[in-house]
Amino acid sequence: MPPLKTLAISVGDLNGVGFEIILKAHVRIRTLCRPLYCIDRLMAERAAALLGNTLPDDFECHSVGESFEIRPGCVDATSGHYSYNSFKEAVELAKTGTADAVVTLPIHKEAWMRAGIAYKGHTDALRDFFSQDAIMMLGCEQLYVALFTEHIPLREVADRLDAESLIAFLIRFYRSTKAQKAGVLGLNPHAGDHGVLGDEEGFIEEAIKEANRRIGHEVFEGPIVPDIAFTPRFRERYGFIVAMYHDQGLGPLKALYFDESINVSLGLPIVRTSVDHGTAFDIAYQNRASVTSYLNAVKAATTLQRYQENE
Repeated sequence: MPPLKTLAISVGDLNGVGFEIILKAHVRIRTLCRPLYCIDRLMAERAAALLGNTLPDDFECHSVGESFEIRPGCVDATSGHYSYNSFKEAVELAKTGTADAVVTLPIHKEAWMRAGIAYKGHTDALRDFFSQDAIMMLGCEQLYVALFTEHIPLREVADRLDAESLIAFLIRFYRSTKAQKAGVLGLNPHAGDHGVLGDEEGFIEEAIKEANRRIGHEVFEGPIVPDIAFTPRFRERYGFIVAMYHDQGLGPLKALYFDESINVSLGLPIVRTSVDHGTAFDIAYQNRASVTSYLNAVKAATTLQRYQENE
């Protein structure tokens, strides 16, 4: 059998549930890959002790070069800075080929802000690290949702929508996923009702037609009325949906598949997957966190291929 892939694991905010998930899942993860945890051994031992555990003998650490006091459930600049450095180390391991992929545990956006980190999250940072327009996609085997816009105020979404930007997004999405069919949501209620409730659907329809023309076959369909797109009939038709903004796609997705879903960064020269949940400070170090999303993220990281710009 071929050797197991090495995955660089970014430990996330140590004041949250990330390390509990890592420790709970370690034995199962070792059957899927060789995990290389981006955390100093001293910090790993402290986190394990808070959970009433010790580190397994085969727990491999990659130094981040810092130590601090873990404060379960607290928003803390020091913890935010450590989670960012853990993430940077994991990405560097993938860039240099030491690791085959990166899997990230949840960070806390306010902790990053308090630490003076300019990025709103992992995907923003990855865009800057690689100077490439990464796509945020979340979901599971039953349904994946890609976001055309992400962490921006709702009032700015319509201003970001134009045909050329969406064409480039759709083609990049296709090259990353090789999706056979994908539904594209309209922006407005009732997908605009032919201009009665807005005219942005004209841009969306134009982008769909042109993206399909450039790809060479009919991959994208829409604009689909957003309030019916997640019903059983449409979920049977589309394994992938492109949403125009964050909550349009992720509200329904999390209602349907919260525990199973993962986060995937598409369009990058490295593979990066993540859990699709937050730091859960309210249950930190209480041994109550689910490992399902993490296990799915690891499985996906062992099978996904790097994006090639000229495919």
